[in-house]
Amino acid sequence: MPQSSTFPNPNWGAQPAGAFAPSPDFTDAELDAALAQANLPILLGSLALLTGDDQWISEPYLPTAPKDLGDHDSGGFDEATAAQIRAHARIILRGWRAGETTVPAEPPAPERIASILSVMLAEPIAPEYGRLLAEEMGLAPRHSEPAVPPSTPFHVVIIGAGISGLAMAIRLGQAGIDYTIVDKNDSVGGTWHENTYPGCGVDTPSYLYALSFDPKPDWSAYFAPQSELDAYWNDLADRHDVHAHARLQTKVHVASYDEATSSWNVTIGSADGDHPSETLTADVVISAVGLLNQPSVPNIPGLDAFAGPALHTARWDDSIDLTGKSVAVIGTGASAMQFVPASSTIADHVTVFQRTPQWAMPHPLKGKPVDDASRFLNAHVPFYVAWYRSRLFWRMGDKVWKLLQVDPDYPHLGRAVNKANDRLRAHLTEYIEHELAEHPELLAESVPDYPPYGKRLLIDAGWFSTLTRDNVELVTANIETVTVTGVRTADGVDHDADVLVLATGFKAVDVLGSIEVKGRDGRDLHEVWGEGDGRAYLGITVPGFPNFFCLYGPNTNTGHGGTVIAGTEMQVQHVTALVATMIDRQLASVEVRADVHDAYNAELDAAMARTVWDYGGTTTYYRNDRGRIVTNSPWRYIDYWARVHEPDEADYIVTEKTAAPVTSEPSTR
Repeated sequence: MPQSSTFPNPNWGAQPAGAFAPSPDFTDAELDAALAQANLPILLGSLALLTGDDQWISEPYLPTAPKDLGDHDSGGFDEATAAQIRAHARIILRGWRAGETTVPAEPPAPERIASILSVMLAEPIAPEYGRLLAEEMGLAPRHSEPAVPPSTPFHVVIIGAGISGLAMAIRLGQAGIDYTIVDKNDSVGGTWHENTYPGCGVDTPSYLYALSFDPKPDWSAYFAPQSELDAYWNDLADRHDVHAHARLQTKVHVASYDEATSSWNVTIGSADGDHPSETLTADVVISAVGLLNQPSVPNIPGLDAFAGPALHTARWDDSIDLTGKSVAVIGTGASAMQFVPASSTIADHVTVFQRTPQWAMPHPLKGKPVDDASRFLNAHVPFYVAWYRSRLFWRMGDKVWKLLQVDPDYPHLGRAVNKANDRLRAHLTEYIEHELAEHPELLAESVPDYPPYGKRLLIDAGWFSTLTRDNVELVTANIETVTVTGVRTADGVDHDADVLVLATGFKAVDVLGSIEVKGRDGRDLHEVWGEGDGRAYLGITVPGFPNFFCLYGPNTNTGHGGTVIAGTEMQVQHVTALVATMIDRQLASVEVRADVHDAYNAELDAAMARTVWDYGGTTTYYRNDRGRIVTNSPWRYIDYWARVHEPDEADYIVTEKTAAPVTSEPSTR
């Protein structure tokens, strides 16, 4: 099957078409001002790639390890060494601006990328990460395409124009493959278009929440607000001409496979129901509806009786003014972590109903704007923003994976799952104790009794300090019913409210719950799966559903950290390679073998049984009613990347046009 080109190509210093490239258009004064505030480890990494010289990653230019999640701008260098680094950088970057310093003709080996990052962070990073890091940095291609344009019409329908759908659409467009992207909303962006509640923003660092091949160097904040995220995805759609292929304000009702033609019939209709349905025909259908698109509304008695506005955070009504209001918030997860602090500065009173306390981690950059110097360096210094991304990718991704693995011999199982997990628990507990030191009644209700990462670990958005405000009340008694005027708890107390807010997350285990998918012999995908029990090979393909692929499907959520974008791009590469193969080989269909699918899911379940999520101790949206983890992946990024990067044709049944199906021999890998 087509593979992305070897790492990297001869013009590796140039970004892919349409991506960000650093600009040499700057003055000496601008450069000097920015270098005075530069992150020295990142600057050294940039010089190492720009010059090809290892002196920048050798003594005396060896940074110390970061002490927290901050950027460690000083690198631990004394003032004299720091001044020396800046002076050398000034000379080299002026030379680059003048065209006297050029990127080496020969690209670095992938192992050197891992080696440089190891020096920058003062910790060992395995050489096997080199290629993956280079892809995340936008330095190595992550893109397959047909060898020649399709000789006959070939069409792909993408369902959903959120993050995954846009990434897929852009890659298909770059590969010259015709597509239509369908979304129920009036704009692209998915989650970041739909969620507009006060305080809404990303709790992953902004620079990770962008496509590797088209990053954004000028974020306003280290954790961007919803409006900026929405603007980024819309800007991407404009820049890559996605709107020309989009059917917005349109719902997909049914996608049905036609065995006679090896094609899909996709029935669509206007989102408002005012226009008749029509049918699109596609050679391939790609679901990009994801896991977080159907709000979870709890089954609370009396919910319909409430007289005031009652709404879910994912369906926020921007016309609602909370000024002077009394607000009741049900839920304490990621949305509440943002909404409660934001609303407490507007509303007269906020009552928070908590079922389970959450572990939340402090981050020194949360709530801080990106300064002008950093934006300048990102925009004008070769590889600077790429290294910043790679540092985040490692530190918030595979570096923490071990924290989630159960050590069956650990003597304190229950409070933690291994020694490192227990150290994290102690650190987070100490932080909560510090924040609530003068409020023992809140402290007793705010320290979780389950291991860190048992539920999604949150970034503190001012949650604990907000709980201490005079106008905020934390209620831990069970909810008995919603009344006309508020919420009654099991202890008989009535809590009056003007506005009722459900911060209760999404029906994440109901994968593809918003559409009907029918494969071979009319089999319904949801019936094949069973309620809330989606399974797919690599989270992407299902036996009996040829030419149908999922993005951000079952067991693809990277619960150990990092960013959903990275996993999505890996899946996009996998699907693009399969589609390119169909075009090059004139294949009618590609379908994963049942034995390959089943073996993968057995392996996945066994790996999942060794994680903190399967260990139990608390409820989580990761798990279905029968206890199986449906959303999360147990793999490290490097492990999943190795599985999906280059599809193995032996894993699939391929059917040539006007020919009988060909079942490949079992894979030996």
